[in-house]
Amino acid sequence: MSIRGSLLNGPLGFGGAPLGNMFRNIPQEEALGTVEAAWQQGVRYFDTAPFYGAGLSELRVGEALSKHKRDEYILSTKVGRIILDEMETGKRDLGEKGGLFEFGRKNKILYDYTESGTLKSIEDSLKRLQVDRLDFVWIHDIAQDFHGDAWITQFDTARKGAFPTLMRLQEQGVIKGWGLGVNRVEPIELTLGLNDAKPNGMLVAGRYSLLDHELALQRLMPAAEEKKVDIVVGGPYSSGVLAGGTHFEYQKASPEILAKVAEINAVCERHKVPVKAAALQFSLAHPASAAVIPGSSHPSRIAEDIAALKFSIPDDFWREMRKLNLVSPLAPLPIDRK
Repeated sequence: MSIRGSLLNGPLGFGGAPLGNMFRNIPQEEALGTVEAAWQQGVRYFDTAPFYGAGLSELRVGEALSKHKRDEYILSTKVGRIILDEMETGKRDLGEKGGLFEFGRKNKILYDYTESGTLKSIEDSLKRLQVDRLDFVWIHDIAQDFHGDAWITQFDTARKGAFPTLMRLQEQGVIKGWGLGVNRVEPIELTLGLNDAKPNGMLVAGRYSLLDHELALQRLMPAAEEKKVDIVVGGPYSSGVLAGGTHFEYQKASPEILAKVAEINAVCERHKVPVKAAALQFSLAHPASAAVIPGSSHPSRIAEDIAALKFSIPDDFWREMRKLNLVSPLAPLPIDRK
C-alpha cells in the first residue's frame, strides 16, 4: 500500500526524533504534551525510531498514543539498530548523528541489518510503542556512518536481510509497506534500481528542503516518481536552521548556510510569509512528495506547523525566490499547480 493512500488526515505528520531528547533534556510532560497537541490538531501520522534517544522517542510516542485507538492513526518506525539492555559509560561513539542524543538513554546501540536483527528490532519496537502492529517500517541510516566502500557492505547486508524480510512481512499483511529512512540520496537511488526490491516509499531527511534540494531534485525525486514510490520528507526545516535554530545537517550551521537562510528570511519578510510556511509547502509541492514530518518537542510548535501548511503564500513570493536562485529553476512550486 502506498503512503499517500494510507494517510488518514492530510500530508502533515509528526517526526519523533526530538522526543529522543535531541539537543536537550526534554521533560516527560512536555514530550507527551507535544504528541497530544499534534493529535488534538488532527495529525494522524507519527514516525519514530529506536535510535532516537536509544528507545526514548518510541517509549514516549507509545505512551502518548496509548489512549487512542490503534486504527485511528498511522505509525512508522525503523530497523537497522538494536537497543540493548546493557548501559554504556563514558563517552559514546554513535556516528555522525550520535551527538544529537547525548541527553537520551544510555543503552548500548548496535547496527544490525540482518533478517534476525530486523525481526528483533520490530519486536522490541512493538513493546516500546505498546502496539500490536506497525504500518510502515524504514531501514534506517544505511550509508550514514560508513565511509568509503563500507556503506556498500552494509547495504548488501540489508539487501540480503532487511529487504526480503520486510517484503515478506508486507506480503503477509503484517505491515503495510517499507522503504529506506535515510538522509543520503545514494542508497535510495541504488534501491530504486534493483529488480528484487519493491519498496512502497522512502523517508528522506533533509534532502528535499527549501534550503537544500538540488541533488534530490536532479536524481532522487524523478526516479521515485517514475517508480511510483512515495517520498516522505523529513527534516523540512534543515535540522532547525530554517526555523530559527542554529543547526544544519546535525552540526552548527556554517556562515555560508546562515547567509543563505538570511536571504530566504529577507524574501519572507518582504512578502509577509512565515518561513515555516515556505519550507513545508515547498517540500510538498513536488509530485513525488506524499507527506512531510517536521520534528517538534514543544506543544506550541504544532500549531505553527498546522498554520504554516494552511498559509496562503502569494505567487510573487515564489517568483522572487526563483528570480534570486534561492530555489532551483527546476523545482516544482505551489504556483506551478495553478
